[in-house]
Amino acid sequence: MRVAALILWLTAGFIPPASAVPRPGSVAVLYNSALPESRQLAEFYRDARGIPAENLIGLEMPVAADISREEYERTIVIPLRREFDTRGWWKRGRDGNGVTLPVANDIRVLVTLRGVPLRIRGTPKPAPAATQETPEPAPPAAPADPLAGRDEAAVDSELAMFGVEGVPAEGVLQNKYHKSERKIEEARLPFLVLTARIDAASQATCQRMIRDAVEAEETGLWGTAYVDIANKFPQGDQWLEDVAKSGAAAGIPTVTDRFNETLPLNYPMEEAAFYYGWYDWNVSGPFLNPLFRFRKGAVAVHLHSYSAQQLANPGQNWCAPLLERGAAVTVGNVYEPYLHLTHDLGLLHRRLLDGHSWVEACWMAMPVTSWQGVVLGDPLYRPFKHLSGTGKLTKEDRDYRALRAAMLKWPDNPAERRTQLDRAAQRLNSGKISEAVGLELLEQGLTAEAAMRFRSAKAMFVRTEDKLRQDLHLIAMDRRAGRKELALRALREAQAGYGPIPAAESLAAWILILDPPPPPPPATAPADKP
Repeated sequence: MRVAALILWLTAGFIPPASAVPRPGSVAVLYNSALPESRQLAEFYRDARGIPAENLIGLEMPVAADISREEYERTIVIPLRREFDTRGWWKRGRDGNGVTLPVANDIRVLVTLRGVPLRIRGTPKPAPAATQETPEPAPPAAPADPLAGRDEAAVDSELAMFGVEGVPAEGVLQNKYHKSERKIEEARLPFLVLTARIDAASQATCQRMIRDAVEAEETGLWGTAYVDIANKFPQGDQWLEDVAKSGAAAGIPTVTDRFNETLPLNYPMEEAAFYYGWYDWNVSGPFLNPLFRFRKGAVAVHLHSYSAQQLANPGQNWCAPLLERGAAVTVGNVYEPYLHLTHDLGLLHRRLLDGHSWVEACWMAMPVTSWQGVVLGDPLYRPFKHLSGTGKLTKEDRDYRALRAAMLKWPDNPAERRTQLDRAAQRLNSGKISEAVGLELLEQGLTAEAAMRFRSAKAMFVRTEDKLRQDLHLIAMDRRAGRKELALRALREAQAGYGPIPAAESLAAWILILDPPPPPPPATAPADKP
């Protein structure tokens, strides 16, 4: 069957996932009226998504990323509640415990814009009273409850429950939307407002994020997924395994790295539409290549305790750098959150695959509010709106659509699916398809067959970076099998063959891991002068 026929069959024979995007009228947009650029961005987003003009809220806030708890209450929460009251957006009452909370709410999503403060600093604790005798300091002990006494938080995470009064600021609140499969407007949770932030290192990047999300929805998001499982903690590793498994099951070609180190410097991460990884403090690996750019509309997340510590510097942490390199959306943390209180990335990816909007998928994957998580990017964005084959067809997406079509045509017959895709790769001279088949075989442990596809893909690809990636797949197979000398020989041969291109730095990085230089000799003390 020809690939073109597969795509036509897919487009005609399947219905796209049910719409899960919140209505524009249910979205409020919060900007800092002390900054003209913040209002301009609010108007830009309003026009891009058809949000009613009356849903924009300008409050005069501190022009700072970090604010105190008192500043948060005085300049954001109290005025915002007043705006919701005045505009008649919600109705609030008291529960049986005397807690004031919304019992009806027309606004389901709150978008914060660049210029709105990012973090609430922890409240300083009073110094212990002085005593006459100063005892010897005791060794620090792990607290029984690591959340006790902590009230620092992401502004956005606090705002998710801003209509609720009478609860302590310390610790976390349970997210009742966690693991839901319903649209937020159907979830019967009027006290919860899903928050997302459009913020980055520059105004231009913020506008580009919005444009990319809107434009990517016309075609759907197609491309390659890169999953970097660094073997840090079982829970986080399993989330990333879930990402790889669910993406591959949907027909998305998925490169999965399971070495302990993160992907090497300048790794040739071509046509990246999805990236999930962990655990470096600052941006590293493929993203240091000055030529690297994500595909339009890309979803990119690096799990780290301080990934969103700041958003102004595109060279530090992770959220700002990923967005600056072309990602449309990401998630992160502003202070130490503890792993089990961060976004479950496997669940997040599955909810996106189900057709949910970005903000809904992110909050379905987050167990708590009033904590450290922040959702970045257009909340209404649906990357997989056209996963079933609808949407605008483009030449750049053809091979990815063919892979998806084959997965839907032969979901339970991998042998037939591979046969058809092998034929399509040969007819179209498509390295993408051949590499994708190799990646699937590799995950199934069929290494010899996978190696054949990678060599075939290398011959088909035109770009040097794509050819180099096939060599890295083959070398990684030797590394995983413990064939160190074979891997080193192949790395050095590839180094000589590719020369000084930026992507070849990935070869040097792996050589240093497999064959590190000897430690320097110990320094000797200078002889005493007579």
